[in-house]
Amino acid sequence: MADLDAKVAEWLKWDKNEATSAALQALLAEQKFDEVERILCNRISFGTAGLRGKMAVGYSNMNDLVIIQTAQGFLKYLVHTDEDLLKRNGIVVGYDGRHNSKRWAELTATVFVNAGYPVKLFDDVVPTPFVPFSILRYGCASGIVVTASHNPKDDNGYKVYGPNGAQICSPVDKHVQKSILENLKPLDSSWDVTVLVNNPLVSNPIEEITSCYLDYIDNEVPESCKETNKRADVAFTYTAMHGVGYKYVRKACDRINVRISAVPQQRDPHPDFPTVTFPNPEEGKSSLELSFKHADETNSRIILANDPDADRFAMAEKHPSTGTWKIFTGNELAALFAWWTLRCFKQRHQHIPLSKVYMISSTVSSMICKTMSQIEGFNYIDTLTGFKWIANKALDLEKDGNKVIFAFEEAIGFMCSTRVLDKDGISALAQMATMVSFVYEEGKTMGQQLEDIYSKYGYHVTLNSYYICHEPAVIRRIFERIRNYKGDKTYPESILNGKYTIRNVRDLTTGYDDNRPDKKAVLPVSSSSQMITFNFDNGFVCTLRTSGTEPKIKYYTEMCASPEMKNVDELSSIVEEMVRGICHELLEPHKNNLKSQAA
Repeated sequence: MADLDAKVAEWLKWDKNEATSAALQALLAEQKFDEVERILCNRISFGTAGLRGKMAVGYSNMNDLVIIQTAQGFLKYLVHTDEDLLKRNGIVVGYDGRHNSKRWAELTATVFVNAGYPVKLFDDVVPTPFVPFSILRYGCASGIVVTASHNPKDDNGYKVYGPNGAQICSPVDKHVQKSILENLKPLDSSWDVTVLVNNPLVSNPIEEITSCYLDYIDNEVPESCKETNKRADVAFTYTAMHGVGYKYVRKACDRINVRISAVPQQRDPHPDFPTVTFPNPEEGKSSLELSFKHADETNSRIILANDPDADRFAMAEKHPSTGTWKIFTGNELAALFAWWTLRCFKQRHQHIPLSKVYMISSTVSSMICKTMSQIEGFNYIDTLTGFKWIANKALDLEKDGNKVIFAFEEAIGFMCSTRVLDKDGISALAQMATMVSFVYEEGKTMGQQLEDIYSKYGYHVTLNSYYICHEPAVIRRIFERIRNYKGDKTYPESILNGKYTIRNVRDLTTGYDDNRPDKKAVLPVSSSSQMITFNFDNGFVCTLRTSGTEPKIKYYTEMCASPEMKNVDELSSIVEEMVRGICHELLEPHKNNLKSQAA
């Protein structure tokens, strides 16, 4: 109890935010000592995605004091790693429209300015992609954006980029966490944001970055395509999902002759996301109900959507004869993007051989880019899950003289250019709208265009879901059973009594890959998370992995069929059968501890 008393006294001494201090006092008055211990004796950890969590009092949550401590620790880390760059070009700080986002951006800027380092602080909400774009534009030592992306309204986050414009990777996060823990005592000056007013170390990059970013969008769309956009005159419905996207999407679309009509109830930033339970277009119908209504009212056949910080992109299309809506999955959108990106690249850059061209995806995403590469002659590579891995791999490839033209994750994240080394929902929207105009002018729907792609390269049928498991020990037993399936250090060889044979196993927890001559995986290995991929003889791929932020065992499956296999219903049946087999044989022996979320 003495330790808890010390933590309470420390918090009340350090925290100058009246609301959070009062919240702690209320918990103490109600004698909720277990809750007080939970929030004060545990600390939210700084990872490769920075911070993300609930906005509330305590070291385990997101609040003013935790932000100041994080900023002070991160400042010390940057001073230690490259003070010359920090002093010369400073950092860039952006924020979204959530509660506290602007406040925490200003607190961060205050910490750096008080230490004598320049800060480019946006004076209004901006899309997350603006921050990595700004880092490359100005050569900054780092970039920070205060956002929780598409999380629920009670959450917020603190996303950090390195001087290369990509999200930080391990072990940088561990070094930053160590520096935070060594600089926990908040300076009194860190609370006074008035130091930012008329300070020569503070500049507002919003006009210049908006202009440069729009120029970049403009240049990525050929003049002939802008004419097609104008001629096609397709009516697009757009939803910003109560986020920051509309103002910038509108300007980008004006540049390339695309006409959008925004869902009025969701057009402007709102920290409470009043019209959606989860502000994430990946949720599908539940998040797009108002978009469907607005599209019907305005005779629009295409819905374009961003998540609240505008780094993700989604699309839906109304069937011309049935009037039903198809919501494209992230993998389906990736197939369309890959086809379009390659087509445009070959037209505009005929002097660059495809042997120097790359596409990238995360290892749990569709292998459509890999399949295309084997037919078209460009290169494909996969990475671990997360755009931090994708972006840093893209940088490595381009340093070696290659050209990365497209990268994606199945969770509706797309990078259509290395000008932004992260997923970018606005540039993706501009490219997709242009693609729609082209396809419609040819008399096809986007659904038909997707069918054409699969007809040429082979159908890629996916089925993804997850199990909830709140017991880490059970999760460990499940994966250890898989690794010792029929004796010590043996993996399954087949499922459903030998009906489907496993050709290859890759285990990125242990570093095992029996497809390599030395049996050692090429991708980075992490013993702190579980990830095993099975490749079957019939082209079926299944990855089982744990979530880094949720109590889940996720499975990602895909049938990569040959172009000769045209029966989609038959392929879907095989996928469903194999998923049932995998779940039954590998996961459900522990079914008493699992809750299936399968559709």
